[in-house]
Amino acid sequence: MIRKLAVVGGGAMGEALLAAAIAQDVCAAEAIAVGEPVPDRRAHLAETHGVAVDADNAAVVSGADVVILAVKPQHVQTALPPLQDSLAADALALSIMAGVPLRTIGALLRHERVVRAMPSILATIGEAATVWTATGETTSGQRGQARALFAAAGMELFVPDEHYLDMATAVNGSGPGFVFLLLEALIDGAVRVGLPRETAAALVVQTAKGSALMAQREGKHLAELRNMVTSPGGTTAEGLQALEDGGARAAMQAAVMAAYRRSQELAEPDEERH
Repeated sequence: MIRKLAVVGGGAMGEALLAAAIAQDVCAAEAIAVGEPVPDRRAHLAETHGVAVDADNAAVVSGADVVILAVKPQHVQTALPPLQDSLAADALALSIMAGVPLRTIGALLRHERVVRAMPSILATIGEAATVWTATGETTSGQRGQARALFAAAGMELFVPDEHYLDMATAVNGSGPGFVFLLLEALIDGAVRVGLPRETAAALVVQTAKGSALMAQREGKHLAELRNMVTSPGGTTAEGLQALEDGGARAAMQAAVMAAYRRSQELAEPDEERH
């Protein structure tokens, strides 16, 4: 249980994690404070979740045993240094800022107990896959707090080296966007052959959901599952061949590689980003 939780940045991801913490009893709503500069967002967070809100991040951080850093990575150089005097020496700083390495976070905060994580927008429905790592200075209890928080938002996976996080960002962080594009394309294809769009959308979304659940529950190689629905000379075989001819597999691999490269770029100092 987290005694006091501070969230620096009240955007979608910060809200998703605090909502999950409340829903799964990881932290009580009255023990959560959010630093957010936009008045409308502050009002929304207070009214929706019953948390304290403030425009002053330093005031929010004071006294917290866990501090979630959820600002945009482009703002890290200006957002973190003002927290130095308010962050307790034994607090856990938990970053969900894409591409910002542990060494940068630690240097800007002058703090050693840091967790770096990559959740995704799926945390808003409790279905995120969060990959995370921690500095050697974090205690076992603090790692337990991080694990409980991420598990409240879905699945969590600890990795011993942070270089895996940039790789994971290209999959679990950017992946939902890739999947949504695929679903959109499937729906457009169904409309093209004559299905009403509403019917096509319902069929595609449920088929995607069922396929993902089957892959998760069966534990079989995906090629084996694909073969289960691919009859020789049948409709699926014909469609799969069209996908291969169109370069679908290569395009998806290229998307992951592009997202990975961008994640590495975000780790560069502000003046070097582009």
